[in-house]
Amino acid sequence: MARYTGPKAKISRKFGEPVLGNNKALQKKNYPPGQHGKGKRRKQSEYAIQLAEKQKAKYIYGLLERQFANTFEKASRKGGITGENLLKLLEARLDNTVYRLGIAPTRRSARQLVLHKHILVNGEVVNIPSYSLKAGDIISVREKSKSLEVITNSLTSANYRRFNWLEWDNALMSGRFLMYPDREQIPEKINEQLIVELYSK
Repeated sequence: MARYTGPKAKISRKFGEPVLGNNKALQKKNYPPGQHGKGKRRKQSEYAIQLAEKQKAKYIYGLLERQFANTFEKASRKGGITGENLLKLLEARLDNTVYRLGIAPTRRSARQLVLHKHILVNGEVVNIPSYSLKAGDIISVREKSKSLEVITNSLTSANYRRFNWLEWDNALMSGRFLMYPDREQIPEKINEQLIVELYSK
């Protein structure tokens, strides 16, 4: 399956929450898409609930199936709680961190900025969205990209929020990845235990 590029509202309606960002369509049509969307919903099996949670996490972070499986494999090899490790690894991705720092308005646009070589890590151009950051890494905007409209608009957005595991210097247009976040600091509504149970089958 290729990366999803279809309508965001369809995915949000499928899961009943703004998975790919806030969307007015979800308020107007708060039922699943398709001709049977308004019909009475059948009780989902345990497997279907677990699968839906994994699919939701994939859509939120913009990963393909193999990428997600590989990330889960890495999380399961680390010490500690596998589900929490998974979310920490997803949060440490470069594209996600660019989004969290407020350099890009969405994870999709953050991915584009990384691919088009607008982002530096420790002073070097890194164009791999899945690049995994380590504590102390410095993420900055390339000098010739600092005037890009998408970046300046995003940084001046009133919706920008700060996160405890990140540090941002607006004057230098650079941030620091301080540490892996704790589970309670990650705002995404994901039940990671369901994903662990799915992969444990």
